[in-house]
Amino acid sequence: MTPQDHHAAALALLEAETTRSQIGLLSLAYPGMTLDVAYAVQAELIRLKLAKGRQVIGWKIGLTSRAMQEQLKIDTPDSGVLLDDMLFTNGATIPKNHFIQPRVEAEIAFLMARDLSGPNVSREDVIAATAHVAPALEILDTRILRSDPATGKARIITDTISDNAANAGIVLGQDRHSVDTHNLRWVGAIVKRDGVVEETGLGAGVLDDPVTGILWLVHRLHRYGQGLKAGEVVLSGSFVRAIEAPPGSRFEADFGPFGSVTLNFE
Repeated sequence: MTPQDHHAAALALLEAETTRSQIGLLSLAYPGMTLDVAYAVQAELIRLKLAKGRQVIGWKIGLTSRAMQEQLKIDTPDSGVLLDDMLFTNGATIPKNHFIQPRVEAEIAFLMARDLSGPNVSREDVIAATAHVAPALEILDTRILRSDPATGKARIITDTISDNAANAGIVLGQDRHSVDTHNLRWVGAIVKRDGVVEETGLGAGVLDDPVTGILWLVHRLHRYGQGLKAGEVVLSGSFVRAIEAPPGSRFEADFGPFGSVTLNFE
């Protein structure tokens, strides 16, 4: 793909989000896309959004679980950018038709106290740079078809990365904790939709430790001359399956002593 192709793909994704009308698989339109090319499309998409007045508030990490990596036949997570219009308050109601095909995941969010970058950042550095951790829900959406209607081919990781890692929203719980007050591997959540338990999971589902997700992101961003900044929020990765969020659904994520998060869809 050329820089012009990156721009055209980003424009198509932006139009899909605006009109709530999905586009075809980029992996079919541009066979042989690499991860670096997909991140270039994502970067152009974010550039277009920033030009419209949006602001970066953080990052999300996806595909951290072994099950999802095996399903997509990859061996690495992916990442996307959180923007200010993606942040919803705890207990918020999402207006009807705000998203295309929303899904919800439970995660542990890291709130950064200071900048963090470089190739030699360690687990201890991540902990030292974290102001607080908090319970969170991530809203996923896809501006790209989940599968091609003609061939049945499913979207792959280059489609997802191009589409800002399917990122659409974030809801933070009210509780804030020092990163060393909980063993994050054992922080779990019971996620209900409409009062029915849909998923349960533990933080260890995220690369065996959510801190490892943050570490992976810092090292990946270094390849592109980037890093985390003080005040940013980082979603460390889901430890539950993504749950479909049809109109009228209500979500409750009970993290026990770690806190809770609720979200509604009109």
